[in-house]
Amino acid sequence: MRFAISIPQFVADGAFDPPGLRTYLARAEKLGFDSAWTMEQVLGTMSTLGPIETMTYAAACTERIRLGCVVFVTPLHGPVHLAKSLSTLDQLSLGRIEVGVGTGGRDRMFSAFEVDRASLVARFTEGLRLMKALWTEPRITFEGRFWQLEGAAMEPKPFQKPNPPIWFGANHPAALRRAVRYGDGFFGAGSTTTAQFAEQVRIVREALAEAGRDPASFRIAKRIYIAVDDDAECARRHVAASLVRLYGDFGRGLEPAAVSGPPDACVEGVREVAEAGAELILFTPFSNEPEQMERLAAEVAPKLF
Repeated sequence: MRFAISIPQFVADGAFDPPGLRTYLARAEKLGFDSAWTMEQVLGTMSTLGPIETMTYAAACTERIRLGCVVFVTPLHGPVHLAKSLSTLDQLSLGRIEVGVGTGGRDRMFSAFEVDRASLVARFTEGLRLMKALWTEPRITFEGRFWQLEGAAMEPKPFQKPNPPIWFGANHPAALRRAVRYGDGFFGAGSTTTAQFAEQVRIVREALAEAGRDPASFRIAKRIYIAVDDDAECARRHVAASLVRLYGDFGRGLEPAAVSGPPDACVEGVREVAEAGAELILFTPFSNEPEQMERLAAEVAPKLF
């Protein structure tokens, strides 16, 4: 069992605290967290810093902890530019980058990105294939539906060979099977209940067996929205309100997916996620992140071994 922590990204206009984030990241590293993660939300009312920029800042503030995003909604990006940015960041961090990818579902404002939702999955899969080619091939000739390259080159390649670990965020069974075909791991969403996550893990393990793939070569993780508070009702209200700010009206039904309350209640909720199949757990508090990280490291994580 390994534990990760989210990098604070919910920052109001003009409120970014550089020394505070540097201290937070140094403390996360000292506390022994395996990795620190961002998320991507380009449009929305919740003030959220971009993932690549935040990861780059984090890389400059740390030495050992791994850094990731779960997930980049890759159809919203040009794969050539995204591959270049991630390759550069992997070089700058000396090989500490983890890459989460996902389609983002069909309910986003794809018109803002010149993306046709009808071709979403095809665009996602082709873009991932192109990024891998850019990361691994000295010369790239690529004849795709959306992108074409002839004798192109991209240097430097990622520091990690052949490329940084690729995690899939997925919900639909077809997407979970796609994760096994193209990815190195599956990352359950914070909006997914433990029961839903357990069913997703079952599908992933079936797909691994059907593909003849060693389960040890494919990692399974889950984000948990969490609030440790000695007042259980206060914690519940805080999580419920935060989910609505992050997800809008969709967030009103997500409270059962979160874990909140006194330390013992949080231990029980996290243990259920681990028993459902998570080998890496990403703790994601919504506020008071330094205090929450300390409580998670002292009062929750040690009781899960």
